[in-house]
Amino acid sequence: MTTPFLRSSIASLLLVPAILMAQVPQSEFFTDVRDEFAGSLDRGASRKRIEIMRLVMDMEPVIDGVLDDPMWESATVISDLHQFQPVDHGQPTEESVFYIAYNDRYFYVGARLFDSEADGIIARQLVQGGGLGSDDAFEFILDTFNNGRTGYHFQVNPNGIRREGVYENPNELNRDWTGIWQVESRIDDKGWTAEVAIPFNTLNFDPATEEWGFTIARTIARKNEEMAWSSFNRRINPTTTGVISGIRGIRQGKGLDIIPSVTMATSENYRAGGITNQRMDPSLNVFYKITPNLTGALTFNTDFSATEVDNRQVNLSRFSLFFPEKRDFFLQDLDIFSFGGLNQNGIPFYSRRIGLSRFGTPVDINTGAKLTGRIGRWNVGGLAVRQGDYDGLDSQNVFVGRVAANVLSESSVGAILTHGDPTSGLDNTVMGVDFRYQNTRFSEAYSLRGNLWYQQSNTEGLKGNAKAFGLQANMDTQGNGVTGFVNYEYFGEDFNPALGFANNTGVDSIGFGGVARRFTPNNRWGVRNIFSFMRFGYTRFLDTGEMQSQDWFWRALAFNTNRGDQIGIGPWYNKEGLRRDFAIRPGIIIPAGVYDFSGISGEIRGSNQRSISPSLNFSVGDYFNGERTQVRAGIDWRPNQHINLGINYNYQDISLPVQGGDFDVRIVSANANYAFNSKWSLINLIQYDNFSNVVGLNSRLRWNPQAGEDLYLVVNYNFQSEGVFSNLSSNNSEIVLKYTKTLRF
Repeated sequence: MTTPFLRSSIASLLLVPAILMAQVPQSEFFTDVRDEFAGSLDRGASRKRIEIMRLVMDMEPVIDGVLDDPMWESATVISDLHQFQPVDHGQPTEESVFYIAYNDRYFYVGARLFDSEADGIIARQLVQGGGLGSDDAFEFILDTFNNGRTGYHFQVNPNGIRREGVYENPNELNRDWTGIWQVESRIDDKGWTAEVAIPFNTLNFDPATEEWGFTIARTIARKNEEMAWSSFNRRINPTTTGVISGIRGIRQGKGLDIIPSVTMATSENYRAGGITNQRMDPSLNVFYKITPNLTGALTFNTDFSATEVDNRQVNLSRFSLFFPEKRDFFLQDLDIFSFGGLNQNGIPFYSRRIGLSRFGTPVDINTGAKLTGRIGRWNVGGLAVRQGDYDGLDSQNVFVGRVAANVLSESSVGAILTHGDPTSGLDNTVMGVDFRYQNTRFSEAYSLRGNLWYQQSNTEGLKGNAKAFGLQANMDTQGNGVTGFVNYEYFGEDFNPALGFANNTGVDSIGFGGVARRFTPNNRWGVRNIFSFMRFGYTRFLDTGEMQSQDWFWRALAFNTNRGDQIGIGPWYNKEGLRRDFAIRPGIIIPAGVYDFSGISGEIRGSNQRSISPSLNFSVGDYFNGERTQVRAGIDWRPNQHINLGINYNYQDISLPVQGGDFDVRIVSANANYAFNSKWSLINLIQYDNFSNVVGLNSRLRWNPQAGEDLYLVVNYNFQSEGVFSNLSSNNSEIVLKYTKTLRF
């Protein structure tokens, strides 16, 4: 039985598309504005075009990585690739041949990637979903709405490892999205081959559109060389795609995904006398495509016990820390809810407010409903969740609604509404509007981006200034030249996005900066490009106009090598205005006042294409009338596709002219990962920081026989420590066994 809240929430979500279709006319205004301000270059006039082959009935390949199926002889062939790194539109050093085709259920890609030094192919990643930045790989983009704004990104390495993502906008790729698709790859003496099958029920698309945006690219890791079928200004994204035409008569089935899972867990609290708890929790997620490009989702008794743990951070600032979302249910279609180009302070919706207490401990999510997708030029999203009670706080209902209309050639205008406060139970509402501008073809070398936004919160008990607004403008280039940005943000003292994230209010700020880059002729001296980067920011208190903070950073000289190494060095200058005493850590108080800091910083980072990849970042300078030395060092060792070992050490030595002001900060993390094959992997993460003096172990054994099916055995164990991994005593432990499988109809 569904709860009254869930029934009313589902009804509200389902009303969103109806209201939009009934009340929002297909105004000619948008067409007129688009034609007037589309930019100096016509994206459509220069796009590559190719017609895709539709397979006849029963002509499906066996996905085994070998291109010996008869259907590949009938597929559309793409071989006219060009470099975009290191030489923009240069001649590739190796030949690449891709085959694309489709039938009513699948989109197929085949690859024959020749390599004159096949024994030099780099393929170290053997964990499904793992990063492929250091491997030979190919990738392709499917812009299924052919709008140049969003799209799906698929990537494959020679081990048959899948990695996918969705573009939240042309410049932001969310790699936490997970789709169901098939891949197999093989290495041979000529290079390597691969076969890919993507079910159409994995994708959202407009069935009335016979043309999709498409591009495909290849990376040769040891040469740090990238090539593509269609690119612009040394990059690929939805705005740089060509066109594949002739897509018709494809099916998404019933559009129903049922994802049951069951979790068995046992936990023990050693500090509380060895109290043991055991549980077995079934949970269910249901996704239904109301239309081919509009998806509804329900979740019941949601369980996130197999989610990756957060990376340790130690807070030495006056502002709360930001941690990224990692839970699958909230990551699905997360791009719909992005607002105003904001990524931390001031975002109206931060999904980690739901299902987590203010201390980061899990809170039950009893039921939830979500609606996301597109209706014509409109992007719509709605999320309603009933969160369980905890720590004396009754169950809370929260809601987020988002709409955005595509305008101009690549831009959008939209609105957002959030309601509820799951951490306090107080009444809270936030409303906002935003305009996001983009023109990636402003000139042959430059693109323009901009954001303009406004928000207003209404919180029970707060009567002061609760508005926030901002603007941002960027001019970008991936080639030679100077790029820059400028932004302004304003946050009232009572602006309170209870379902969002705001860690600095009652202030306004301005910032600007730029990059000067130069690619070396013929990659002389082994250097690919030389660049310099500078930024400046100034924040003040709204009530008095006094400075809160000021920062200036200049990477005076930096360069990248042909192998991907990076070296840089330069000065910095900061200024902080403390209105009141600041407890930087318990017992250490920095008095109110104005403080000036200056220093120098640098970095050396080895290419991750080598089996051993070191990194070093340092900063030395002033700190609140004292001194601070920061060193972040790490090394990764990947001798083969099975083993991945790494250790990172973050050390800060701080000396302040106050009582007890000499202290250090140490954060240690180490990973020891072993991939048995592409289906079985063991991921281990050990972390320690000397503020909590807790050593944490997170070990995840994963079986992934196919996309959409997973078995996890997760062990979490925390130790109290008297030093870096010394005199350990048990705090608590948890063992979790979780199985989940997607049933698709």
